[in-house]
Amino acid sequence: MTRARYALLAAAAVLGTLAAAPPAPDGWTAAPAAGRPYAYLEGPAGSVLEDTLSVTNPGARPLTVTLTGEGPAAVAFAARTVTVPARTRADVPFAVTLTAATPPGEHRGTVRASAGGRRTDVDLRLKVSGPRLAALTVEDARVDRATGTLHYTLVNRGSTVLDRPRLAVRADGLLGTLLDRPGQALPLTLRPGERAARTAPWPDPPALDSVTVRLTATAPGATPATATAETVFASGPALASAAAVLLAAAGGAARAVRAVRRRDRDRRRTKGAPA
Repeated sequence: MTRARYALLAAAAVLGTLAAAPPAPDGWTAAPAAGRPYAYLEGPAGSVLEDTLSVTNPGARPLTVTLTGEGPAAVAFAARTVTVPARTRADVPFAVTLTAATPPGEHRGTVRASAGGRRTDVDLRLKVSGPRLAALTVEDARVDRATGTLHYTLVNRGSTVLDRPRLAVRADGLLGTLLDRPGQALPLTLRPGERAARTAPWPDPPALDSVTVRLTATAPGATPATATAETVFASGPALASAAAVLLAAAGGAARAVRAVRRRDRDRRRTKGAPA
C-alpha cells in the first residue's frame, strides 16, 4: 500500500454515527472492524496484509487518538493520530508488512490506541504460510576446568518455535565413562533464529583426567544435535599425589635394582671363593 493511498484513506476515514445508546462518558473503545474480538491476518512472508481498526467516541467532545503497533512485523496506519468527533466512530486502515525472512507459523502482536491518559490494546494475530522446519544446534561447548561447569549455546535454526528442548550429557575419561546424564527438559522456549547461552553443572568432576564431553540436544521434529568439548583436569593436589606415587614407584624400582645387583655380586664372589 503506497503512502499516497494511506493519505487518501486517512482523509476519507469512514465516520459512522452510533446507533446504540452511548455508554458512560469517556468510555471510548478501539477494536477490529466488524466487531471481531481480535485482528487476524494471514499470508506468505514478504507480503503486505491489510485490516481496519474502529475507534468509537461516545462522548460529547472530540477525541484525539494516537495509534501504534508492536510485534514481529511493521505496522503502518493510514494516520497515526486520528481525531474522532463526538458520538462518532472512525475506521482507520492499517497494514502489516511481513519481511521475506519472517518464519512460517503463528505470530502475535498488538495494535494500540491511546487517548486521554488511557490506552486500549487490540490483539493482532498473524499466520505466515510456508514450509515448517524444526532444527536445533548446540554451539560454543566448553568445560570450566576449575568448577566442571559445562557451557553451551542452543540455537533455533528452523522456522518453528521449539518448546522445552532436552539435553543429555556424557563425559568419558581415559579409564571409562565419568558422567552419563539422560536427556532432561529445559525450561526454555526458542523462537526461530533465537539463541540461548546456558550452563549445566557437573558436581563431581575428576581431579586428574583427560575428558571428552558430549552434549546432545533434542526437540520434537528436529534431528538430534551434538557438540563435543575436550579438556584436561589437573588440580594441584592431584598432581602432587600423582608425583608422590611416581616417586614412590621410582624409589621402589631403584631399591629392587640395587638388590638384584647385590645378589649378582654375592653370587660371583661365592663362585670365586676357594673350595
